[in-house]
Amino acid sequence: MQNEISGRAPLQIAHETVGDEDVMLLWILVWSELVAFGILLTAFLIMSVIHAEDFAVARIHLNPGLAAANTVVLITSGWQAAIAAWRRATPLKARIPLCVAAAFGLLFVVIKCIEYAAEFRYSFDATFSYFFQLYFLITGFHLLHVVFGSFVLFLVAWRPARGNILLIATLWHAIDLVWLVMFPIIYLV
Repeated sequence: MQNEISGRAPLQIAHETVGDEDVMLLWILVWSELVAFGILLTAFLIMSVIHAEDFAVARIHLNPGLAAANTVVLITSGWQAAIAAWRRATPLKARIPLCVAAAFGLLFVVIKCIEYAAEFRYSFDATFSYFFQLYFLITGFHLLHVVFGSFVLFLVAWRPARGNILLIATLWHAIDLVWLVMFPIIYLV
């Protein structure tokens, strides 16, 4: 059966159909998230040029070791989401990797909260205000995405459907991608 608008057959996914409009909405969501984070990171880079000395001193108060550990945690989580989305995996076999991906997402949250606890006191220093305002805005926005994504991973694991597995795996990889770009810009530049 062909899609009346595009003339193409809808994507078949293991006894389920994901229509063109569902896939299009997914990519609109992914690209809008990437654009939003791109704007925030661009603002961070511009401010780091304008206030170079303050940003350099403020970065001393970050913990790149914890951020690197979180990078490994998110990459591992993304790997588990990819295993769940693997085309030969049945929805029932995808449950464990989805739960593991979600658990690693929550581990990311715990590590980030530990990091925030040590950094929060510096946000009140006027010298570092621009840095820490942007830092908490960008990383906090990402953290909310990780919390929400982890919840959805658990939800999809509870009631796995092939189309939903592919959708959350794609969104989860977008969250990973944002962190992989964010990590060097905030912690290493």
